[in-house]
Amino acid sequence: MTDDKDVLRDVWFGRIPTCFTLYQDEITEREAEPYYLLLPRVSYLTLVTDKVKKHFQKVMRQEDISEIWFEYEGTPLKWHYPIGLLFDLLASNTALPWNITVHFKSFPEKDLLHCPSKDTIEAHFMSCIKEADALKHKSQVINEMQKKDHKQLWMGLQNDKFDQFWAINRKLMEYPAEDNGFRYIPFRIYQATTERPFIQKLFRPVATDGQLHTLGDLLKEVCPSVITPEELDGVKKNQIMIHGIEPMLETPLQWLSEHLSYPDNFLHISIIPQPTD
Repeated sequence: MTDDKDVLRDVWFGRIPTCFTLYQDEITEREAEPYYLLLPRVSYLTLVTDKVKKHFQKVMRQEDISEIWFEYEGTPLKWHYPIGLLFDLLASNTALPWNITVHFKSFPEKDLLHCPSKDTIEAHFMSCIKEADALKHKSQVINEMQKKDHKQLWMGLQNDKFDQFWAINRKLMEYPAEDNGFRYIPFRIYQATTERPFIQKLFRPVATDGQLHTLGDLLKEVCPSVITPEELDGVKKNQIMIHGIEPMLETPLQWLSEHLSYPDNFLHISIIPQPTD
């Protein structure tokens, strides 16, 4: 992969200032103060909120505590989506800090998966990495790794260790020079305005004539309603976001995949309506 290590570092260390507040109907023995935290964009809510959980449990009785879950403006937050994706999709045009509500009862079974332990997060994370490598290298790279390499990817994410993670992840971002890129690009496109969870299709980084496909090419192919004639003329109807930034539509998809993928090796692309104010 091309060596833009500063980009990888900036993506990894992206943080969202967040204010956690206990839901008003939760029963407490004394007032629950809000809890402030800088959330890492690349991680998962249930992986980085142990302190939040402990903070609020201190003011509650044991019998009033069941599984913790989070909500933003009435929308339950899916813990298996990376934090940065949740913010981009739901809150990117609101003032900071991001205000998240904490619940300990009435778990929304229809909307959220249960997360009984860190092992659940690890299993989800590793299954995403394996799916991504099936798309990129027919699973050859991930299958050639040892169990300890898989563990190092997970521990790097869990403990926020950039160098530990990238020492292994680097191998998942390589490809034979003659190929000009991966077999397919692992991506998921999320739209704030639809109920559909996400769009995911097979898409190659290089066209049959050898030209590199761009972000714009991908959107035209799999989500044509987003690239309106007005968009091409510079009148923006939508924001296309990855990690809180709007990459140019001319950006080669292969470069984006190598540098702006989340640790699960997917490009998580949010499409949100352009704010009108």
